[in-house]
Amino acid sequence: MQRQDFLFEIGVEEIPAGFIDKAMKKLESWFREQLKQHKLAYETMHLYSTPRRFAILIGQLQSMQEDEVLERIGPAERIAFDAEGNLSKAGQGFLRGAGATEDDIYIKETDKGRYIGIKIEKKGRPSKDILREICSGVLHEFNFPKSMRWNNKEFSFARPVRWLLALFGEEVVFIREIGLKSDRFTFGNRWQKLENKIEIASPSEYIEKLESVWVIPERDRRNKMIRQQLADLEKTDNLRVIMDENLIEICTDLVEYPTAATGEFDERFLRLPEKIITSTLSEHQKCFAAQDAEGKLVNKFIFISNGDPNYSDLIKLGNEKVIRPRLDDAEFYYDEDTAQPLEAFVQRLEEVTFQSKLGNLLEKTGRIRELCRFIADHTDIDDSTAQHADRAALLCKADLVTTMLGEKEFTKLQGYIGGKYALQCEEPNDVASAIEEHYLPRGQNDGLPTSIPGALVAIGDKMDTVCGIIGVDMIPTGSNDPFALRRAANGIVLIIDQFGFEFSILDLIERSFELLETKLDEPGHNKKIVQNFFRQRVDWLLQQKNIDYDVIDSVMHIDYSNIPDLVHRAQALQQFKTRNDFVRLVLGFKRVSNIIEEAGDLKPVNPDMLAEDAEKALYEGYLALEKRIAELLPEKNYTTCLDLLVEYGATIDRFFDDVLVNTEDIPIRKNRYSLLSGIRKLFLRIADIAKIVVEGDQS
Repeated sequence: MQRQDFLFEIGVEEIPAGFIDKAMKKLESWFREQLKQHKLAYETMHLYSTPRRFAILIGQLQSMQEDEVLERIGPAERIAFDAEGNLSKAGQGFLRGAGATEDDIYIKETDKGRYIGIKIEKKGRPSKDILREICSGVLHEFNFPKSMRWNNKEFSFARPVRWLLALFGEEVVFIREIGLKSDRFTFGNRWQKLENKIEIASPSEYIEKLESVWVIPERDRRNKMIRQQLADLEKTDNLRVIMDENLIEICTDLVEYPTAATGEFDERFLRLPEKIITSTLSEHQKCFAAQDAEGKLVNKFIFISNGDPNYSDLIKLGNEKVIRPRLDDAEFYYDEDTAQPLEAFVQRLEEVTFQSKLGNLLEKTGRIRELCRFIADHTDIDDSTAQHADRAALLCKADLVTTMLGEKEFTKLQGYIGGKYALQCEEPNDVASAIEEHYLPRGQNDGLPTSIPGALVAIGDKMDTVCGIIGVDMIPTGSNDPFALRRAANGIVLIIDQFGFEFSILDLIERSFELLETKLDEPGHNKKIVQNFFRQRVDWLLQQKNIDYDVIDSVMHIDYSNIPDLVHRAQALQQFKTRNDFVRLVLGFKRVSNIIEEAGDLKPVNPDMLAEDAEKALYEGYLALEKRIAELLPEKNYTTCLDLLVEYGATIDRFFDDVLVNTEDIPIRKNRYSLLSGIRKLFLRIADIAKIVVEGDQS
């Protein structure tokens, strides 16, 4: 069957860069689903996008649907015909629905009996007709964060659609939709002229024709061009571009033909904190900052132009002209703010609401300080470090009411601004870094605080948010988590694990709810929810460390409040899990647990009632093991503890081989239960290994 290439292009006014990726995924999925539904085969599918066009080129698409013979099975023969052999109402209804006559009927034998059936020959449709429907339909499938309407009140798009190109081979696929008619014309880069119409004779010349009018439709190619041009400028201008992967992706979707060029700003602005400059360049002007060979920021920037490369110098002047007032503003904000110490801004936090029921940011600051003190009091943190954490907690939110952040120009720099302002007013380095780091981790792949004060303030801030927001019944559900509580709780357990803070997270939750008592209608009402919430986060942490689910269950079942201790136990148990002698221990321990599961209240073991040699050996081994475990647990030496348990496992096995636990002598039976109960409690100080899944387990 004949095959041809198909090209469809939607021409638009400049689409925001952030809208393009999702739109192209919709275009691709729509065509894949529709072609599959219509049973049209093809060999390749390529996507092309620029700010002014979404296009798809389908290679070697079959030009006609295959003819089909469709079989339809109707009611059973006994239902389809009456006693005289005439069609019943059921049989007639089946034929009407199938558009067939009585002559088309045949009898089909099935496992369930004889049924009437018909075969319908369905002629294949020309692909061109089907493509017309597919292209018309896809225009109404796009869903943008923001859309607009123009001539047609029933149709909306991110920006006005200005042309449609649709070619199947060398023929135009005629589409009349949203006030437009398709044709074989596309348009080149705007800098040439406002309307530079280009005729496309066939899909195969699409890329070449567009490139001749300064349009690179392949997104990946534009991306590589930008990267190469940045690398070339580094050599020619003797500088190092501060690479920003997100900015490269944005620039790729901002231009149709990229040209990288270098501009400059006044050297005096280099006195500003570095991120203020780089943020001004990247966030507001989509330009790359640069460094010298030693990694020091320089007063140059690189921009990606979509204009005529021959006029890059003129375009550079335009960029410099726009950047200058931005940096002027930043300098003004910086000078205004640093004319006073950072602490001067703290009281103004009273004017900023954290959450309507939870009060203002000044109150939150007080709670963060108390939580930092709680952690310091329950760990081995020295007084100097604790004081730095307390000072950082006091100042950590102060930058939110500075001019720099208050003007909404640099909101992404919260924390960073506070840290730099703290250094400016000669706060200790640990205090400044803690202020900057206390928002970490901001995202999934973000780093953690590097200092103990930063870690304490980060935990205190996040814990107050989690307990407070859940405390006022704003509990995350599904994807609805407006205060990012899951991220905050994940951050807490990651930081505790990273720094090895050995305190009870349940006690910290308790303290947090105490501090929130006057803010909550029912203090402690949602405390259990918060505890379970953190239990899930600790479970997640162990999963990230590749701990098996049954090992997690065995250690979490006992206690999850001391996170570093829990991690050590889980990792030790994970290493033992595959050992044959440990597997035998697990099976033996499960027998112990099963026997005493419903034993009820038990008295202490009476050594005088131990009659058999095996049970005497079990008891003596238990006493020695108990003493040794008590010595090892404070040292967190779980590997040695598990070795001792494994060694003791042989004694347990010998006991079950030689001794009838459920003897008819009730006092002796209960005494044996007491011994097994003591052994179980001793094991549980390390893990509930009955939760471990092993081969040969019949329990």
